[in-house]
Amino acid sequence: MREVSIHGAAMTRFGKHVARTARELVEEAVAGALNDAGVQPASIQGVYVGNASSGIVSGQESVRGQVVLRHTKLLGVPIVNVENADASGSTALHLGWQAVASGAQDCVVVLGYEKLDHVDRARTFRAVNATLDLTELADVFGPDARDERTVLMDLYSVSPAGDNERFSREALADISVKNHYHGSLNPCAHYQEALTADQVLGSRVVAGPVTRLMCAPFSDGAACLVLRAAGAAPSRSPGVRITSSVLGSGRGDDMDRPHSVREAIRQAYDLAAVGPEDLDVIELHDGTSVAEMVTYERLGLCPAGESERLVRDRSTWVGGRLPVNPSGGLLARGHPLGATGAAQVVELVWQLRGGCGARQVPTARVALALNIGGWVGTDVGSVCVHTLTR
Repeated sequence: MREVSIHGAAMTRFGKHVARTARELVEEAVAGALNDAGVQPASIQGVYVGNASSGIVSGQESVRGQVVLRHTKLLGVPIVNVENADASGSTALHLGWQAVASGAQDCVVVLGYEKLDHVDRARTFRAVNATLDLTELADVFGPDARDERTVLMDLYSVSPAGDNERFSREALADISVKNHYHGSLNPCAHYQEALTADQVLGSRVVAGPVTRLMCAPFSDGAACLVLRAAGAAPSRSPGVRITSSVLGSGRGDDMDRPHSVREAIRQAYDLAAVGPEDLDVIELHDGTSVAEMVTYERLGLCPAGESERLVRDRSTWVGGRLPVNPSGGLLARGHPLGATGAAQVVELVWQLRGGCGARQVPTARVALALNIGGWVGTDVGSVCVHTLTR
């Protein structure tokens, strides 16, 4: 396998882009990534496009990538359309990495995008519900489960129900406060205002201890990466090396198998020859504050039961021992399903290059991105982990 590096990284601001089309968002991100890499469209040999929901929201069920890329001068090369729920963008990155690492292609574009905002809010909720097993959803909540409360309770409960009760409300609020502070330093974030714990705790209760401001917003946006093989022609920007790329699917209801997130993390560490002690910066899938707290343990950042200590000690803030979600994470940067995984890696590329300004993690050299998608039975539908180094 060949060494693969990321030479171009760009994204739009995430948010409610009522007046902009998916195509416009994609064109901004693609142009930015190609310019960052100093690569012309004619040099691209393949494009891998992650999108979760266009089929439901806009009706564009097929050739989604070809449609949004139509004016980018990238048509004509192989375009692979990828749907893997919230992990669509990171899955596209995994496939792009495979193509370059195997020698099949030398230079590829990876794109994640989503346009969830729609005048018919029911379409947005149907799109999000579709990341779940709809038969199971109907069995639990009835055939007409469509409201926001149902969507958030299910989509974001990415761990056994007991996890929702074992963390204090104050610690969960602190996660949101941290990520919204980081988001206030990120010009691409959906939310760019810091919050207080009182604001988080005082927002509408969604389920159990989880309030609305402990949940990620559904956003519109696009993120793009340019991957090249080691030894390719010189690039305008320094390359960030992909040291591992792992894609897995959930165990469903087979409780004898390891949880897919733990297994994917183990494989990523093994392939990159690193451990949690080697990481300098992390972007993880914080669909809720609960999800971030649980993932601290799964990543091996702390022993079981000690996630709250990391929050109390501010270890995971920018300026702390191991910053987590310096972009603001899903809670503040936003969550355009198909773009999220690519956006996590865009942030880490910027961090490893030292270009993040006030939210920069000093001397960042080793980074990890964890992105999950959907929910099936007792596990996530898909999980993708990338480790990067400069």
